[in-house]
Amino acid sequence: MVEEREEAIVTGVSVIVPVFNEAPNVAELVRRVSASLGSLEAEIVFVDDSTDETPDVIRAVAATSELPVRLIHRDPDEARGGLGGAVVEGIRAAAHDRCVVMDGDLQHPPEKIPELLAKADRTDGAVVVASRYVGDGTNDGLSGFVRVLVSRASTLVTKAMFPVRLRAVTDPMTGFFLVSRDRVDFAGLQPRGFKILLEILARQSLSVSEIPFHFAERFAGESKASLTQGIRFLLQLASLRFGRMSGFAMIGALGAVANIAIVWLLTMLGLGYVAAAVVAAEVTIVGNFLLIEHFVFADLRRNAGSGWARFAKSFGFNNVEAAIRIPVLAFMVETWHVSAVVATAMTLLVAFVVRFVFHSLVVYAPTTESDGALPHVLDELDQQLRQPGEL
Repeated sequence: MVEEREEAIVTGVSVIVPVFNEAPNVAELVRRVSASLGSLEAEIVFVDDSTDETPDVIRAVAATSELPVRLIHRDPDEARGGLGGAVVEGIRAAAHDRCVVMDGDLQHPPEKIPELLAKADRTDGAVVVASRYVGDGTNDGLSGFVRVLVSRASTLVTKAMFPVRLRAVTDPMTGFFLVSRDRVDFAGLQPRGFKILLEILARQSLSVSEIPFHFAERFAGESKASLTQGIRFLLQLASLRFGRMSGFAMIGALGAVANIAIVWLLTMLGLGYVAAAVVAAEVTIVGNFLLIEHFVFADLRRNAGSGWARFAKSFGFNNVEAAIRIPVLAFMVETWHVSAVVATAMTLLVAFVVRFVFHSLVVYAPTTESDGALPHVLDELDQQLRQPGEL
């Protein structure tokens, strides 16, 4: 529980707005933020990953705005960490220690910014969350029953996985919050997705307070919600809770299910189990590589050689592993009379651990580092296995 002081002293603020193709919303957002902050010392920092005219619109609006408006435009090859990475970059570049993070679609009402600041001053907390699920807050801006259900379910799952760190937070999934930069260790963050508040709260023990807000409909443009974003969230959640290995495990489990299904289908069609296992292995090797590239080791790709080099290492190793695993599978079936499906599942479980170690220490090892000493290698593996976990 955060204790409130009697008097509030509102200080300056940087409003951090990560945007991706939000040109129609820029002018209205700047107008409403300016109106809500009045004479308060403030700025708006747009961190833009857009592929349309959004950066040009931001520059045009900035030229006529009374409130200072800054633009950080990230080229596609520089846009690391997705929306979460954009938020962290904006906070680091901010002129003020008090930073309010909000979306660029006006579903987060700028008129709530003074309330966030006042709450932060009364409580002296590190984070103030604008919550849809406290007081008279609402999530009316979510379109359709399915999105409402997914939002509530994901919030419950997230709180269940971090019951200590999130015990005082009703809406850890919100993108509307205030953070005191001098109270948070941003160097320790590893943003990979769009739920940056969850990243901040799960990795550090911070004092948190909340205010209610009404989640509005989009002012203009289209929602960026997608199945890919959903997958990224699940992998982000798993990685926060159990470490990088968990994301690798989730993709490995998906590949294992696909592998078993392919073996079952091909054997049902009359193909021998060995040939079926070979086909299943090749299909899942390629599929798993594509998934771990984008969802598990995306932050390591830049310094790990070319994409083709990574694929060659991964494909070659996995084929060697399969060349060993499949004879073992055949031995289990022929000698021990284990069913082909069960034998496939058992050998894949062992292969999973070996694959993770190889990919962590070889496929995605930085090519710029030459100190391949064993202590360094073991320390890196240990870090990847256990980051971060809840204490």
